[in-house]
Amino acid sequence: MGAGAEVMHQVVPLLEPPFHRCVVKSVDVMEEVVTVAPGQVQPATSPKAVVEVAVEVPDLEFKRASNAGSSVSAEQLQFVPSIRSGSFADIGPRRFMEDEHIRIDDLSGHLGSLLMVSAPSAFYGVFDGHGGSDAAAYMKTHAMRLFFEDADFPQTSQEDEIYAGSVEDSVRKAFLRADLALADDSVINRSSGTTALTALVLGRQLLVANVGDCRAVLCRKGTAVEISKDHRPTYDAERQRVIECGGYIEDGYLNGVLSVTRALGDWDMKLPQGSPSPLIAEPEIHWTTLTEEDEFLIIGCDGIWDVMSSQHAVSTVRKGLRRHDDPERCARELAMEAKRLETFDNLTVIIVCFVPDLAGAASAAAPSSEQAPAPAGRIRCCKSLSPEALCKLRRWLESDH
Repeated sequence: MGAGAEVMHQVVPLLEPPFHRCVVKSVDVMEEVVTVAPGQVQPATSPKAVVEVAVEVPDLEFKRASNAGSSVSAEQLQFVPSIRSGSFADIGPRRFMEDEHIRIDDLSGHLGSLLMVSAPSAFYGVFDGHGGSDAAAYMKTHAMRLFFEDADFPQTSQEDEIYAGSVEDSVRKAFLRADLALADDSVINRSSGTTALTALVLGRQLLVANVGDCRAVLCRKGTAVEISKDHRPTYDAERQRVIECGGYIEDGYLNGVLSVTRALGDWDMKLPQGSPSPLIAEPEIHWTTLTEEDEFLIIGCDGIWDVMSSQHAVSTVRKGLRRHDDPERCARELAMEAKRLETFDNLTVIIVCFVPDLAGAASAAAPSSEQAPAPAGRIRCCKSLSPEALCKLRRWLESDH
């Protein structure tokens, strides 16, 4: 992500209600073919093809009808995520690659005795640099130290509100510690910065922390659920905060320079340490309790979201997983879709699956060949032409009519 030539758009997460597609089909009507005369063709009864009518109904209506007065099911409480992931990065049309990412499916195994948390545990991060790759590269190299090894990360075998608050506070401090580390490192250019989005899985709990315009989107039974906010000057809450801190927005850019309102680094734009600044490193943090309805998570840099909606991305990945069940391949396919849509930025995607074998689940849910409906628009005949009628039809077609 560079400081210039950014496409500005306002993203208001979670305001668009999720929708289900409700398909209504008409009844197939058999066509009866009548005898054809040489000079005249008597039309048969007009056949009726299968017609599909897509009706978008807010998901809230479905929940109200099916879950009214019900509590969380025992199956959901017993759900344990099955973690596997894939990633892909591409330079895109840019001259330089400024994105970095990390992907750890087994966090406890990676850190060993340093971490005692609920299983499974995993950690992911996408860092979209600007003003050079220094800041993003630093985060990739030092993320584990900043977030866990030097962070006195909370240890527990039981999840409760006190523990969740401790984890949230630890992650928040890690972002601020990373920001200060970038200021103190003399090797890093002070004009270099990076957005950052991290996702931490602890048992059934998912914590997403974000500064900047990377985005995390959860697929919940095929519906896109945004669990991070894009920190851009066009976002009303961010614009108001910037103005209150003495900054300004010019042509959609913070102080006329930067396309995001939160980032790590960029110390040439930040006020001295301890002073309120329009550009901050304070992350927004969101907790989600995963259930069996949560199929996978997409983490992507703004090169993805500049050219496609969250629902488009979820539908693309879900289709791929149901076809080949390979998150690595799905990450590449999503990046290639962004290139096809003419993105102008670097591309980085991480796909984290929470349920096993989506391809097998899709096959089990699909109707058998005996039950499969006839393709839409295809007309089925209950009678065939007699040899005599075929001859008459052939003569008529070969005539000069």
